[in-house]
Amino acid sequence: MFNFNTFLQLTIDGLATGSIYAALALAIVLVNQATGMINFAQGGMAVLAAYLGMTVGNLVSPVAGLVAGIIAGILAALVISFFMGAFVERFVMRRFMGGDPDTAVVATIGLLTLITGLAGLIWTYNYIKYPFFFTGLESMSLGGVSISAWSLTTILVIVAIMLVLQALFRWTKLGLGFRAVADNRASSALSGIRVGRMLMVGWGLAAMLGAIAGILVAAKIQLVPDMFDTYLVYALAAVIIGGMDSPLGAVVAAWGIAVVENLAAAYVPFIGHDLKIAVPFVLLFVLLILRPQGLFGRKVVVRV
Repeated sequence: MFNFNTFLQLTIDGLATGSIYAALALAIVLVNQATGMINFAQGGMAVLAAYLGMTVGNLVSPVAGLVAGIIAGILAALVISFFMGAFVERFVMRRFMGGDPDTAVVATIGLLTLITGLAGLIWTYNYIKYPFFFTGLESMSLGGVSISAWSLTTILVIVAIMLVLQALFRWTKLGLGFRAVADNRASSALSGIRVGRMLMVGWGLAAMLGAIAGILVAAKIQLVPDMFDTYLVYALAAVIIGGMDSPLGAVVAAWGIAVVENLAAAYVPFIGHDLKIAVPFVLLFVLLILRPQGLFGRKVVVRV
């Protein structure tokens, strides 16, 4: 028998999980808009930023108190991640500028392996509790539906980031600069845009988005070096389904993937929890046939 409260609960839980996919998807969209490439190291950079933020928070807490330590850790994670992203672009990815794009993509995969291994070497592969304002267990009940503090915070944070990025790309000089550099670096340089700086800022901002995702996930499931491996796959699917150049599309697709996956596992008997991971990839396959540019993406016209 259909229960509306159960349906609503599954939907809300899906939106919360999808918001994590969306955070990584937004970071991927941002790098793509700034450089025209996909960064497979995004998940590893997010985990490393979360670990560094946790370390700073643990150092500050005994001196200034838990709340001050948590705030200091979050701020440290954001600042460190920005400079880490800029450093990776300047001293690693720029080496591949002008070469085969596939080589640069392979480099990001190698970077992911390196960062994950480094995090495991320093902090071990054991789960570590991340100090936060809530544990993920606090919740409120609305009409028989339970909404956790973690779910509400995650959804609101992602909506805010999506709106900021959408405005950034459409109505600011920085966003227009990102798009110009991604489309044609040579023409952008001739028009006065400082291409190198744009690339560094784009990677830095994307790394900050990843750090936010890392903190939100760690607040619920605790920190472990490879915790973003599965999330990154979903984020890539969301970017393709939503459109490579659309922050709104990435978020809507990420939410849709997570909600449909939850509902399919609960209401489609032959899928269940074992096969629910196949649902987004079936959607991806169908969409690539019907609309290759994604739901909200722009169709690219090449003049020959």
